[in-house]
Amino acid sequence: MNELGSIWRRWQGHFLIVGIALIVLLVWRFSLQPAIVAVSDGESGGGATALAQLPTLEPEATADPLLFGTDELPVPDDSSLAPAPNPRTFEGQLPQHEFITHTVVRGETPNGIAESYGIQPETILGGNPRLSEESSLLQVGTELIILSIDGVLHDVQAGDTLESLSLQYGIPVEEIIAYEPNNLEFPYRLQPGTQIMVPGAVRELFVWTPPDLSSVGGTSVEGGNVVPVIVGTGTFIYPVNSRNFTQFFWYGHPGLDIALPEGSPVYASDTGTVTYVGWNVYGYGNLIVVNHGNGYETFYAHLSSFNVVPGQIVFQGNVIGGTGNTGNSSGPHIHFEIRINNNRDNPCWYIGC
Repeated sequence: MNELGSIWRRWQGHFLIVGIALIVLLVWRFSLQPAIVAVSDGESGGGATALAQLPTLEPEATADPLLFGTDELPVPDDSSLAPAPNPRTFEGQLPQHEFITHTVVRGETPNGIAESYGIQPETILGGNPRLSEESSLLQVGTELIILSIDGVLHDVQAGDTLESLSLQYGIPVEEIIAYEPNNLEFPYRLQPGTQIMVPGAVRELFVWTPPDLSSVGGTSVEGGNVVPVIVGTGTFIYPVNSRNFTQFFWYGHPGLDIALPEGSPVYASDTGTVTYVGWNVYGYGNLIVVNHGNGYETFYAHLSSFNVVPGQIVFQGNVIGGTGNTGNSSGPHIHFEIRINNNRDNPCWYIGC
């Protein structure tokens, strides 16, 4: 008896494990067997019951955690390396310019005004770009911005950079940065709506070129050479019967403005061929151009009427139109230009002022 007890104690752990295994195996086997249920046999007369074997219902399928829709995808939160927002962003200083304002008085000219402030006449245009567009802007009482140094006061537009300004005006970037009132500091961003001074720059003027003689039949071929049909005298007379000058020739205004009542006669300053008659979109308004066949051309702008047509030959002193107030003009006057080989020259050197 002691010997059996000793054997039991030695193997009781193994028996316990085997027993548990058998129980698990039996449970598993019975769970796979088809269920046996009793159903009423409607066809058996005695209401006997018959056994029917029904398939075991499959357990409800559980959703595979890897087969959900994209709308249900979990959103990972991986912000461990994202930098915290920095409320301090770079804001450069705005330019701070100090200008002198000059009020034009009777008898003043751009050259005289510029000399009194120690700057070049071109610099007056650098601070007052509209002077080249409107003659009345330099009349008595007009206020001008006088820059402290020679250059151009540029209105900064969206997209402007120091490099683009340097390319536009031909001035090194370093010189623009070095001008202290511009308040430029790294990374040198320009603020639209402000003004940047470009030291030493000159504002470029657009020069419109009229049609040439050949376009209106003003030339002929002689001995294999193209020559003008008619050539001027080389001398010039006043285009109107007035000496009321409202603006003289200077860089920003390459012509002569003479005020007189609208409709006053305009005379051909010299003999030549008319190459242009009509409206000009570049500020001249109603314009007549006469090519004199010797390199000279004369312009008669802001007219109210025309007496000639393109290709017509006119002689010195012929009435070609009437004065007016068209184009960039705020009062009846004539704008008169003389060009030599498409270079604008001072009319006063030819007709006396």
